[in-house]
This record gives sequence, C-alpha cells and structure tokens, in this order.
Amino acid sequence: MLVLLSISAVFFFIGDLFLGSVHIPFSNVIDILFTSSSEKSSWNIIVLESRLPRTLTAILCGAALSVSGLQMQTLFRNPLAGPYILGISSGAGLGVAIFIMGLGFLGISLTHLTWIENYGIIISSIIGSSCVLFILLVSIIRLKDIMTVLILGIMIGSVASALISIIQYFSYDNSLKSFVMWMMGDLSNVSLTQLKILFPVVLLGLILSFLISKKLNTYLLGEDYAQSLGVNIKKTQFTIIIITAILAGSITAYCGPIGFVGIVVPHLARLISKSSNHIIIIPLSVLIGTNMLLISDIISQLPGSEKVIPINAITSLIGIPFIFWIIFKNKRISELN
Repeated sequence: MLVLLSISAVFFFIGDLFLGSVHIPFSNVIDILFTSSSEKSSWNIIVLESRLPRTLTAILCGAALSVSGLQMQTLFRNPLAGPYILGISSGAGLGVAIFIMGLGFLGISLTHLTWIENYGIIISSIIGSSCVLFILLVSIIRLKDIMTVLILGIMIGSVASALISIIQYFSYDNSLKSFVMWMMGDLSNVSLTQLKILFPVVLLGLILSFLISKKLNTYLLGEDYAQSLGVNIKKTQFTIIIITAILAGSITAYCGPIGFVGIVVPHLARLISKSSNHIIIIPLSVLIGTNMLLISDIISQLPGSEKVIPINAITSLIGIPFIFWIIFKNKRISELN
C-alpha cells in the first residue's frame, strides 16, 4: 500500500503540474522541469513560478495537517480531534491577524519588508496555535472528560474568530485585504522563497513525530499504562503540543486555514492498515494526505477554466461526509476506537 500510494502521489504530482488554465504540452512541462527550456518563455514562468511551488506546497500541506491531526486524535483519544475542529487553525489565524493588521496600525507596510513578512507570519501563527493547544491541554487535565474538551475547543475557535472580526473592523484597507486573501486558504500564495522556510519546518515536525511514535503507541493505551512503562506523561503531552503547533501553525501561516484533512486522513490510514501502530500510521498518513491535497488542488484549479475554487471548499466537501460516516459508524464520539 505504501508503494501504491507513493506511485499515485507521483502521478498526481505530474498531473497537478500539467493541468491548469493554460494548456502546456506534457513534453514541454518535462523539459521545463529538467532543462528550464520551452517553446514559450511564459510557459517557464507558469510552471516554475506558479505550478511547481503550488504543487510542492500541496505535498507539505497534506503531510503536515495529516500528521498533526493524527497526533491530536491520539492526545485527546477522540476521533473528531483535529486542528480545524479544535480551534487550532483559528488560533493560528488570530496570531497572523495580530501580526499583519497590528503592523498596519503602526503604519508599517510589509510590501518592502519581505523577510519580516516571511518569518513574522510563521512565528505568529505557531504562537497562536500553541496558545490554543496549551489551553486545551490544561482543560483535559482539569476536566477529565474528553467530550467536554472537544466542545471547549470549538468554543475557543469561535472566540478567536470573534477577535479576528473585531481586529478586521478597526484595521486599514491594505492590511485587511492581505488578511482576507490569506483566510480564503490558497496554496498558490507560497513562493519558492517561502518554501525554503516552510520545507525545513515541516520536515522537522514530521521527523519529531516519527521519533515519538513509540510513546504515542503507549499513550494511546492510557496514561496510567504509559506511566507504568516509564513514559513521562507531562513531557510527552508537551512534546505532542509543540510538534502539532509547528506542523499546523506553519501550514496555516502560509496557506491559510485548510479544514478536515487532519480529521479524515488518520482514519483512512487506520482503515487501510487495520492498525493503531504509529510507526505504520504516520508514513501512511503522510502519503494519503499528500494524495488528498494533490487531488484537491487539481480539482480546485478547474483545468481548462480560468476560474479557481478555494481549496478549503474542496477539502471540506471531502471531509464533512466522512465525519458523518464516523459519527454514524461509532454511534458515540467520546473515545477513539
């Protein structure tokens, strides 16, 4: 299955580069990728500066959101836990809103401060998502009821969204426009320069996730059991929070809030592997998430048309029916089976 998913990911990667509003012959796409030469100079710009960064971003986005969702479902032992549902994306959005529109209040424009924009957005997004995760962790320790924490996460997301609306109301036109475009969720806004920042951050999060896979396995069996095996519960929870904030926060920073990937993909990984072993599920989630985002990006581009659908709409249309299926299948969502 890993081999098949790897092959399909390569197939959809090529398809995402080939398909678009402008028809470019397949042979020319290959020539552009390997020799940077084509019949038309405009094709070079389209492939290398538009399609290639967007496709690479889709791969990073699918992998990061899938693994962050998997870790959250393990941490909260709840099948509906995910960055979007639990308000982490909203927290990241609030961090970005304060950064972008806060600089607008100070009269600072990001147009001529590209390096501040690149690093500032990702740092503010990670801080925002980390704050929400810490609140949820404190809540799970105090409340003990995982379902209550899930509801609390949804309410935290609503509070963050309300604060964003207030900031938007008092913000200036330029910064407001930048933030609204960010909120729509778009893979095409990420440039090759920003990918040089995003790639190592996501790679670090994925490596750390795989390194703690054994601890995640024991944690899934219960805190008491994990503690009896010598696992430091507090340290493990803190590590999961940091890794999830890095993965979800960095992607949300550059791509905007993209929902339901973190919920759907871990379930598909468990269904395919018929296992809860994170050593198996993590690489499987990476590949499934990559395929899902590449397919969603191809659909959102509406090949042959000049119009583009927000990718958040495509992932939502895929994810929401799957959530209904989870609810009706389990008939309860108080624990992760």
